[in-house]
Amino acid sequence: MTRAHGVPRDLVVTLVALLPVLAWDISGLDLPVERLLGTAAGFGWRSHWLTSIVLHQGGRALAWIVFGLLVVNVLRPLAGCSLPRAERLRWVLVTLAVLAVVPVFKDISATSCPWSLAEFGGSAAYVPHWQLGLRDGGPGGCFPSGHATSAAAYFTGWFALRTRHPLAARRWLALALLLTLLFGAGQVLRGAHYVSHVLWAAWLCWAAAALTAPRPAPAAAYAAP
Repeated sequence: MTRAHGVPRDLVVTLVALLPVLAWDISGLDLPVERLLGTAAGFGWRSHWLTSIVLHQGGRALAWIVFGLLVVNVLRPLAGCSLPRAERLRWVLVTLAVLAVVPVFKDISATSCPWSLAEFGGSAAYVPHWQLGLRDGGPGGCFPSGHATSAAAYFTGWFALRTRHPLAARRWLALALLLTLLFGAGQVLRGAHYVSHVLWAAWLCWAAAALTAPRPAPAAAYAAP
């Protein structure tokens, strides 16, 4: 972690990344987007093989495969990983912690998924997720997107690899961002989540990963002989 004018760069990036998330919330575009995708009969993409099987079920399986590889990496370094075992173990444990962040919010969320809205064949009324505690008449428990977390939780790889393997860290982060986008888009198309649910899941995972990132030792001050 480097610093810019005394402020940790990770903190700056995290706060800057929050701005488009808040801007989307303010825009009020969540429901209009879902209205482009759904009708009174529901969402045509809900059971489509691409969104339901490939992006949803396949994405979940991929997330667990990657986690399994991280566990194996603790026991025996994979793909030339030169991280000490303690750092490899930390990577696994931090990823587990990040994976647990979004479910905590979902458990207390009063927001229902788009496919639960009355205008899409359900029973709920639309209530923005930031109107905390206000029930919408549906099952709730939908905010933020748990499935986007299947990819976003692996932002931890950027923080684990960036010092010893900077090129691998950049590639890892790019892939994690791409999969977060794909998994999130699949859920939006299915009517399982609003765009904001995906954005908040990604930001929460990034913030949790940044908060728990390894802190490099400060450089020793130069002492004149």
